Amino acid sequence: MGFLDIHHVQVAAPKGSEDVLRAFYSGVLGLPEVAKPADLAGRGGAWFRAGTVELHLGVEEPFAPARKAHPALLVDDLDALAARLETSGHQVERGTLPGFRRFHVSDPHGNRLEFLQAEAG
Repeated sequence: MGFLDIHHVQVAAPKGSEDVLRAFYSGVLGLPEVAKPADLAGRGGAWFRAGTVELHLGVEEPFAPARKAHPALLVDDLDALAARLETSGHQVERGTLPGFRRFHVSDPHGNRLEFLQAEAG
């Protein structure tokens, strides 16, 4: 038995926050929203997918943001994403990780997200 890949990562969101989620995850990050299966749609939240990256934002009550735990997403243009986030008013916190350039940002609900790009060479 072996693990093959990650299917998706779930991040919590407060009830009724779908418009805020869409504005950030699709509008700022550029992740297209995908329809939730009919039997899950009534639970609220939203799902986003680009390539093999899939994030599920699920309603959690009471809601508490993940300030330490986080998904780490590989991107092909870290600087462009950082600029887009900063232009949209989000604080980017740059850090180091051997072999990568990276930063952390919080989504509108305070969930921590990490973005990485492999160092050239």
